[in-house]
Amino acid sequence: MKTLTLDFEYDCDFELFGLVSSTREHRLAWLLNADLRLRLVKQQDIIYDLLSRGRLVISNYLHTTHTCTLRLFRNRSVAPSTLKKPYLAPDVRQYDYLLQISNGTGTLAPEQVLARLTALEDVQHVCQLDPNQLEFKENLFF
Repeated sequence: MKTLTLDFEYDCDFELFGLVSSTREHRLAWLLNADLRLRLVKQQDIIYDLLSRGRLVISNYLHTTHTCTLRLFRNRSVAPSTLKKPYLAPDVRQYDYLLQISNGTGTLAPEQVLARLTALEDVQHVCQLDPNQLEFKENLFF
């Protein structure tokens, strides 16, 4: 009997930023709301049940308009986990938060966002990431 394997490659059509910050997530969301003129709202936690390996609970905030969607994720699981690497994106675990922007223009254009995030005193480091290079990029699709 022949076995068929489906190989599927995701195409990421969003911008992704990694943030290093010791600030709590609700304060970081508040700072981003004030600086970028957003309305990030806390959403229900994203739960990945990885069968026998464990559970991953990711905190997230959402801002959406008719032209743009912005999500702020905590990269590390907020609940205790038995996983070896309890991260949303384990290949960039040095970042505490991930900021995902779909269809960003104007003040939410990647260059503008990078400059404004760098200027925030509660953010120690910001880097624009290429989501297509991430090994676990499928974790970022919702």
